[in-house]
Amino acid sequence: MKAVVFHKPKDMRIETVDDPKLEHPEDVILKVTSTAICGSDLHIFNGSIPQAKPMIMGHEFMGVVEEVGPGVKILRRGDRVVVPFPIACGGCFFCNHELPAHCEQSNSNYGPEGGVAQEKGGGLFGYTDLYGGYSGGQAEYVRVPYANFGPRKVSDRFTDEQVLFLTDIFSVSILGVYGMPYDNFPIGQIFDKGITIHSGQALVHRYIDELISWLEEGKITLDDIITHRLPLDDAPRAYDIFNNKEDGCVKVVLNP
Repeated sequence: MKAVVFHKPKDMRIETVDDPKLEHPEDVILKVTSTAICGSDLHIFNGSIPQAKPMIMGHEFMGVVEEVGPGVKILRRGDRVVVPFPIACGGCFFCNHELPAHCEQSNSNYGPEGGVAQEKGGGLFGYTDLYGGYSGGQAEYVRVPYANFGPRKVSDRFTDEQVLFLTDIFSVSILGVYGMPYDNFPIGQIFDKGITIHSGQALVHRYIDELISWLEEGKITLDDIITHRLPLDDAPRAYDIFNNKEDGCVKVVLNP
């Protein structure tokens, strides 16, 4: 299959790689119909978050179920789904407390400290070995683990572009992604003023069902930020356009 492969900062390539395979009874293989470049992908692209070996990119994607593991109970071949970008088991302490982005089971690098070069939180699709080393969805096919908990079926009444951003950025309201420590952080003023700070990866699994209902009721529109639509083969150029904000680029959707 074709996939967008990161090799080193500023070096994205379209390559032919092995098709994904079922590795666990609760896996599904998804035929990707739409995927997007996230602003967070640019952190890898620019070298802000390190990745030492080639990796298939992409954590905003959706598609049609192609293969189903024997342990998958809620999906079947042909189902059309969107996939939350965090990978979560659905059964650990954090998943049971509606904090699936901090899943204890989905990342072999899971640990308490969470610095850039230290142990991290739950697994993420296409987001470096620090977050589990999972291949992402900027490809023709992708393996989706824990398929009884993550993917959500979507109605054929909606186009891909109308639901694609439920995977991440809409489920993601956030002012930035913070991967590095910062000097002069005003902890004293925060203490004195009694300000509460809450942080964490977007809790997509926690909110996506409600957001789907909003979409079905016509309360939200998700596709109005798309400025560029390109085939997967043009992904390296798409990364350059997005990174450099050329041609008024705000959001790029790639079609395998």
